[in-house]
Amino acid sequence: MLTTLTTSYTDTRAADLAWALGREPLPALATLDLELTGAKVQLRLLGASHQVLLEEDRGVCSETVACLPGSSTPLPLGVAKQVGDWEYEFAAHVEMLSPGSFGGRAQELLALVSDHPHGLAGVFPGSPHAFTAMLAQRHENQVHWRTWHAYPQDGQLVMTRTRVGVRVKAAV
Repeated sequence: MLTTLTTSYTDTRAADLAWALGREPLPALATLDLELTGAKVQLRLLGASHQVLLEEDRGVCSETVACLPGSSTPLPLGVAKQVGDWEYEFAAHVEMLSPGSFGGRAQELLALVSDHPHGLAGVFPGSPHAFTAMLAQRHENQVHWRTWHAYPQDGQLVMTRTRVGVRVKAAV
């Protein structure tokens, strides 16, 4: 699903992004509710980037990557944590693109996500290449999502990957 977000940029640079786990739902400009084999996933586009809410019988998990006032946790390159009965893994990467290649990459990603039944993309006013996009899927006992945050003015594309799955208990 592709939407035009009716707001201005809040996070105007990749360096403004912060990561948080376990936050309450923040006001969203667009949402996509998914049922992925027993897992309820809500993809949320914020004026300040994204939030994913995951709910299963085992509990809930909330990931936020956004410009968070007062946050002291910058966007990490990687995180591995136990969240209840789940293993949570997060990775982020910032790709630098030339002005000539940024537009093509942006259009490719927007087409991929907006045409996917589990995808949500929002374009910010002012530039067709300023967007946040999200894509979720389930594979076996794991829920995966990927996100892309585009900053055309700096030629930066922030990509994140998250995996949440059942914790494997050690044999006694």
